[in-house]
Amino acid sequence: MNPDAEIRAVVLLSGGLDSATVLAEAAARGRSCYAMSVNYGQRHAAELQAARTIAERHGAKEHRVVSVDFNQFGGSALTDDAIAVPDSPSAGIPTTYVPARNTIMLALALGWAEILSAQEIHIGVNAIDYSGYPDCRPEFIQAFQHLAGLATRAVDGGEAVRICTPLLALSKAEIISRGVHYGVDFATTVSCYQADPKGLACGRCDACRLRREGFEQAQIGDPTRYQAPALQPD
Repeated sequence: MNPDAEIRAVVLLSGGLDSATVLAEAAARGRSCYAMSVNYGQRHAAELQAARTIAERHGAKEHRVVSVDFNQFGGSALTDDAIAVPDSPSAGIPTTYVPARNTIMLALALGWAEILSAQEIHIGVNAIDYSGYPDCRPEFIQAFQHLAGLATRAVDGGEAVRICTPLLALSKAEIISRGVHYGVDFATTVSCYQADPKGLACGRCDACRLRREGFEQAQIGDPTRYQAPALQPD
C-alpha cells in the first residue's frame, strides 16, 4: 500500500467511553473516519446523541445511525423492558448481554466499508475490564476477520478489511488515560445501561461501576453526570 494513500476507517461509535477513545485515536493517527452508530432499541438511547457530539468533535467525515430493531427478539436487559438492569455484578454472562450484537454491528460496518473502499473497521471491544460478553473475546474478533476475507470482494484476491481493536488488551484505566491523551471529553460520553433521556447515569449498573473504577485507578476526575445526588456512588 502507498504510505501516502488515504486510509479510510469505519469506526463503530456507540457514544460511550471506549468507542469515543477509538475514534479519537484513529483520527489522530490520520485515518479518514466514517462513524457508524446503531439504534438497536437500546434503553439507553441517549448514547446516540452522545455519538453525534463525539463524531463532530473528532472530525468524522460522516456519521450514520443505522436502525436494527433488536426489541423484536428481546432477551436482554438492554432491549427488553421486562428484564431489569442488574445493580451488581453477576456470575456468568450478564443479562445486559445483547445476543449477536457485535456480530451484527460488525457486519453492518463491513458492508459500509466495502461501499467506501475502506481498509479498516475500528471497534472498541475490550477483554480486560468488561462484563464478560462472549463477543468481546479475541477469538471472536479473529473469527470475524477470517469471515471478512471470505464474504467480501477480497475473495477475488483483494485485501480484506482489517478489523482493528486498539483497546482489546487494555484496562479501563488505561483506556481512559489514552482517551485523555487524544482529547476525549468524557463528560460528553454515555456509558450507563439505563441513562435517562438527558444522558444522566444511574451510578449503579455494571457499566457505571466499571467506568467509575477506571477513573479512580487512572487517578483522573470522573466527569460522569448522575441522575440525582441520591443515585451517585458513595
